[in-house]
Amino acid sequence: MPRALITGITGQDGSHLADFLLERGYDVIGMVRRTSTVTFDRIHHIQDRLTLVPGDMLDEVSLIHLIREHRPDEVYNLAAQSFVETSWSQPVFTGEVTALGVTRVLDAIRIVDPSIRFYQASSSEMFGKVQEVPQRETTSFYPRSPYGVAKIYGHWITVNYRESYGMFAASGILFNHEGPRRGLEFVTRKIANGVVRIKMGRATELRLGNLDSRRDWGWAPDYVRAMWMILQHDEPDDFVIATGETHSVREFCRVAFEHVGLDWEEHVVQDKRYMRPAEVDQLVGDADKARRILGWEPSVRFEELVRLMVDAELARYQQEHCCS
Repeated sequence: MPRALITGITGQDGSHLADFLLERGYDVIGMVRRTSTVTFDRIHHIQDRLTLVPGDMLDEVSLIHLIREHRPDEVYNLAAQSFVETSWSQPVFTGEVTALGVTRVLDAIRIVDPSIRFYQASSSEMFGKVQEVPQRETTSFYPRSPYGVAKIYGHWITVNYRESYGMFAASGILFNHEGPRRGLEFVTRKIANGVVRIKMGRATELRLGNLDSRRDWGWAPDYVRAMWMILQHDEPDDFVIATGETHSVREFCRVAFEHVGLDWEEHVVQDKRYMRPAEVDQLVGDADKARRILGWEPSVRFEELVRLMVDAELARYQQEHCCS
């Protein structure tokens, strides 16, 4: 039975990856921080099949002990301060976790067992003020947030350990990927949730920032499948994972509101409070390398993704209010 360690297992990607690996017969170890606010909502349905162990991205000693005790074959580093907006108000913490945290995990693996395969969750936010369209593995980085800067450090330290120590250290440069397990602070989930609240009479408007911002949005379960495929490849490498399509926040609103029979223009209000200090205007990825080498393809396209997210919010609302 192969064994995998997932940092960030309680997040959107970590929970989907745990589902995926359990289906393939893995023994799944999930690292969680000891805090009073950790929630296990996203992994509640599989919690009895997981081994949850304490560890902290800020404490390399805890990572060494964890890896030495459980001896995983694969480590998926998904832990991060992952909200771009928060990285502006907590830039130092973002750097400690999202940047230096990667070094701590890599160094723990190097010390305990350098044959362990390591996956780093790199991000399309590293491209920031894009230097070419679409973005591919060879595109220059130009980050526009402390989060993007931190992710670049994590990406390059992964390359450095691969080349310096011969470790199987690989990165997936994932473009935006969404689903019902997204946090409410992310614009896609915020829109889906807002649509349902308005449809059900609980709200009349939805306040958003830049409606013209464009992203390459994919389906989260497709992207965790790519993570696994990257670690099954013969050689460690870096891969862009994306749909190759770009859509605006405005389009996301239109599809979401239309799905429940509403006109988005009657309810969406642009609010400068939600504008970023430095905006990333357009991200769209070229996943040709992943298609050719890994055989990866996305299974869910944009409009279906939006409808799936709204349907999930409707189901969640009905469950919460069925007895009220």
